[in-house]
Amino acid sequence: MSNESEILFKINGNIGLITLNRPKALNALTLNMIRLMDAEMRQWANDDDVKAVVVRGAGEKSFCAGGDVRAVWQAGKDGDKLSSDFFYEEYILNHLIHNYSKPYIALLDGITMGGGVGIAALGSHRVVSEKILFAMPETSIGLFPDVGGSWFLNKCPGELGMYLALTGARLKAADVIYTGIGTDFIPSGNIDQLQDALSKESYDNGDAVAIVDMIIADFEGDAGDITIDSNIDIINDCFNKNSVEEIISSLKSINNDFTAAVLIDLDKKSPTSLKIAFKQLRDGKNMSFDNCMIMEYRLSQGCMANVDFYEGIRALLVDKDKSPIWSPNNLMDVGDDLVNQHFKSLGEGDLKFYN
Repeated sequence: MSNESEILFKINGNIGLITLNRPKALNALTLNMIRLMDAEMRQWANDDDVKAVVVRGAGEKSFCAGGDVRAVWQAGKDGDKLSSDFFYEEYILNHLIHNYSKPYIALLDGITMGGGVGIAALGSHRVVSEKILFAMPETSIGLFPDVGGSWFLNKCPGELGMYLALTGARLKAADVIYTGIGTDFIPSGNIDQLQDALSKESYDNGDAVAIVDMIIADFEGDAGDITIDSNIDIINDCFNKNSVEEIISSLKSINNDFTAAVLIDLDKKSPTSLKIAFKQLRDGKNMSFDNCMIMEYRLSQGCMANVDFYEGIRALLVDKDKSPIWSPNNLMDVGDDLVNQHFKSLGEGDLKFYN
C-alpha cells in the first residue's frame, strides 16, 4: 500500500469523505495520514461545495485503533524526530477538528481507541454503532490519555473520566453514549445509508449542524442497556480523591467483584503513567482546550524521555510477553519531582497553533 492510499479523500455529493485505509493495522494513524488529513480538511474548510465532513474507517473491525505507537517507539530508540513530530502534528490536527467550522461526523463503527478517539471525540458528531469498542489504554504502555483526553474525559459525568483515564476500561455503545463521548447511536447496518443521506442533502435551508442533527435522528436506534451505571456510585466515590494512592485505598475498602477487578487492572499499569494521568485530568479541569493540548504535548515529550514508554511498547507490541518491568515499579517511588518534570514548559518547543 502506498503512503497516499493509507487515507482516502473524496468529495461525495455535498460532503467531504475521509476514509482511514489501513484495515490490516486496524486503521492506526501514521504521521503521513495525519499530515494528509490536516491539509485536506483545511482545504475543505474553504470550499463552499463541502457542507460537512464525514470520517470513517475501512474494513469491518475498526474505526481507528490509535496512533502508530510502534513507529514512534522505534523512532525514539533511534533518536529520530518522529517521536516529537508525530505528537506535535497529531495535536495540531486534533485542534483543527475541535474548532472546525463545518459539521464533522465521525462514524465509529468498530474499535476506537487512543489516537482514534482524538479524531472522533473532538468533532461535532460522534456516531457509534453496536460494533464500537472504546478505550483510552495509554497507561498500559507508559503514556497518558492524550489527544484531548484532558478535555473530553473531564466532560464525562462524575468521576468517569478519571476512571477511564487510569484504568483504560473498555466501553460498548450504550456506555459510550452515557459518557457523552458518543453523541448518537446508529445500527451498523444503517451507517452507509446515513452517509448517503448526508451526501445528498443540499444544506441550503438553515444551519448545517442542525440539518445534520435531523438527518442522524432519522436513523437513530437503540444502543441497548447501559452497564457502567451499575458501578457509578463506587466510581464517583473512589475516584474523587486527591491522589492515586487514595483512589487505590478507597477501592480496597470495598470488597466486591468490581473493585477487585479494577485493582488488578491498576496494578498492571505504569505507576508513573498513573500519576501523570491523575495530575493531567485534575489540572485539565480548569484549562481551556488550547492549554490542555499544550500541556499534553509537554507530557508526550516527557514520556518520550522516560523508559516506561519503551518498556510498555516492548511488552505489549514487540515481544508481546505482556510483562512490562516499570521503572519505578511501584507508586511509592514515583515522586512529585518525577511527575512534575513531565509538565515543564518546552520553551520555544511548546505546541503552537496556526489558522
